[in-house]
Amino acid sequence: MKARTEIGERMSTIVGVIGGGQLARMMIPAAVNLGLEIRVLAENDGMSAELAAVMVGDYRDRDVVLAFAETVDVITFDHEHVPQEILRELVDRGIQVHPGPDALLYAQDKLLMRQKLSELGLPVPDWARVENSEQLAEFLAAHNDRAVVKTARGGYDGKGVRVVRHAHEADDWFTALAEDANGGALLVEELVDFKRELAQLVARRPSGEIVAWPVVETVQRDGVCAEVIAPAPGSVGKVADMAHDIAIAVAEGIGVTGVLAVELFETTDDRVLVNELAMRPHNSGHWSTDGSTTGQFEQHLRAVLDLPLGGTDTRDAWSFMVNILGGPSTGTLVDRYPEALSTHPSVKIHNYGKDPRPGRKVGHVTASGDDLDDVAYQARATAAFFQD
Repeated sequence: MKARTEIGERMSTIVGVIGGGQLARMMIPAAVNLGLEIRVLAENDGMSAELAAVMVGDYRDRDVVLAFAETVDVITFDHEHVPQEILRELVDRGIQVHPGPDALLYAQDKLLMRQKLSELGLPVPDWARVENSEQLAEFLAAHNDRAVVKTARGGYDGKGVRVVRHAHEADDWFTALAEDANGGALLVEELVDFKRELAQLVARRPSGEIVAWPVVETVQRDGVCAEVIAPAPGSVGKVADMAHDIAIAVAEGIGVTGVLAVELFETTDDRVLVNELAMRPHNSGHWSTDGSTTGQFEQHLRAVLDLPLGGTDTRDAWSFMVNILGGPSTGTLVDRYPEALSTHPSVKIHNYGKDPRPGRKVGHVTASGDDLDDVAYQARATAAFFQD
């Protein structure tokens, strides 16, 4: 077995990332700039992060994950789906895991997340655990016959989320839970009347240092993030302070290490409520690679290695990020470069190396500058070159 020492006694330089998606891919240039080696355990051949993929295998397979972990100094993640029993065995074997299983638990299970946030006294939508349609009907009756139902595990980008007005609208999910040997329950929440959605990113290192980026506004379409505005317009003061304090409290209360994204609702009655958590670099932070002193991918690597964290101030007054969803109907993103780059030379293009597919995140673009209307136009117009 490879000899290991605690970070601080010897500088760890080989970072292992479980998951081969675009988040792992975007850690690669940050690692290169820091002179670090990054190795990826990808789920399949040809994934976004194949440039650094040293193994291909199932992250749910104990033997695969343990074999990969023995080749690196620190384990971190492209996603939060590695089973708890595997994560805990890694820790028991003395392998550095950031974020650790005790924190990741709350990103893996929405019911546990809501319970923990409530225990920490943080603002969340009114919620309940429901195991059958009768319990859901009771919640609906108490909340004007409208609510949001979520599966406790596995949902993302609008999947595993339904707005319901009648209890029978979740019958298929209750049936699936009843047929599952492990049982389970659904999360039901009040349907929040919100002005907009926000996201607050912070980074925390194991020794406790925390830094925060400006709170951003996110625009969702069909349950998928489409645009991000940094900083969120009109957020200076109360809103920014609330978002900052909530995210710091989550990071410290749960013990998150690495980048943490706290997705928030700014409500019509001027509350700020926690919607979701992600314990890894996040779509809402992609703007920071081009628009901040320290981008989220470099910051994540610094954090998991317990290195001093970088500045989080913005380079320009505004940054505007637009996701490229689906991609061109013919050819590749690269085929569209000549016209896009010549028309908008100041916009940064990030290509995830994925085949186009309806609704799929295949890249993003970021524009930065002093005029919000102009950078919004530049980013949207550039993204349009890659979407038919």
